[in-house]
Amino acid sequence: MAEILKGKVVADKIKEEITRDVEDLKKNGINPTLGIVRLGKNPDDIFYERSIIKNCNSVGISTSIVEEDESITTEKLVEIIERLNKDDFISGILVFRPLPKHIDEEVIRNVISPKKDIDCMNPINLEKIFEGDMTGFAPCTPKAAVEILLHNNVSLEGKNVVIINRSMVVGKPLAMMLLEENATVTICHSRTKDLHKVTSNADIVMTALGRPKYFDKKYFKEESIVIDIGISEDENGKISGDIDFEDVKDYVKMITPVPNGVGSITTSILLKQTVNACK
Repeated sequence: MAEILKGKVVADKIKEEITRDVEDLKKNGINPTLGIVRLGKNPDDIFYERSIIKNCNSVGISTSIVEEDESITTEKLVEIIERLNKDDFISGILVFRPLPKHIDEEVIRNVISPKKDIDCMNPINLEKIFEGDMTGFAPCTPKAAVEILLHNNVSLEGKNVVIINRSMVVGKPLAMMLLEENATVTICHSRTKDLHKVTSNADIVMTALGRPKYFDKKYFKEESIVIDIGISEDENGKISGDIDFEDVKDYVKMITPVPNGVGSITTSILLKQTVNACK
């Protein structure tokens, strides 16, 4: 049976580090604060916001919530972000996405200060990653996927890693992070031919397709390490990853579950980057 790589263990370790850092900052009169910008009352956004606030409270990070109607103009949203940029009490800024369709996201991405851009919206932080400079703020989901491997002492050097996603949110920055660890990276997508042949020859497969239970064991070998980043609902309305977990778990070497896998670490990465921004 595969070793199940659960995210909570990694998240808890990161939170321990955050708590110590926050205590040290507060001894010097500095209070790390996350500024959250939410447009509208989307239930998923509200649920995520509550989760973030709960996690912030657990490690001593303060939060400041800016809620606006989803009909807000791009110009008004720019004013709000610029105010947060200038506010010395705000350490990091998180703008919930996707933004309403009428908002010019390109404008918003460029307005957020790179020094407070903890969700890696600003092109400057993305550019750093593609230049091999990991001193900026990385997208939280790919960062979480790498962290779960490193925490479990999976050596990436020289390993053949297949990523199934080519977006700027996950696949491309993830590839850059893996290259920094000296992995050999292949990016696959919807037009990749004979996908199962590509994945079954890989040492590590990282999926972010968003199709529930799409990959069964024919896509892997017995020594495969499988990192499931995808999340969607299956035919029964239950949260599912891209991997058919029940079919694969007794076959591969290591696998992350969904839920309780990579997603469990993402918020901890967000909080860590808030503290780093504060520093």
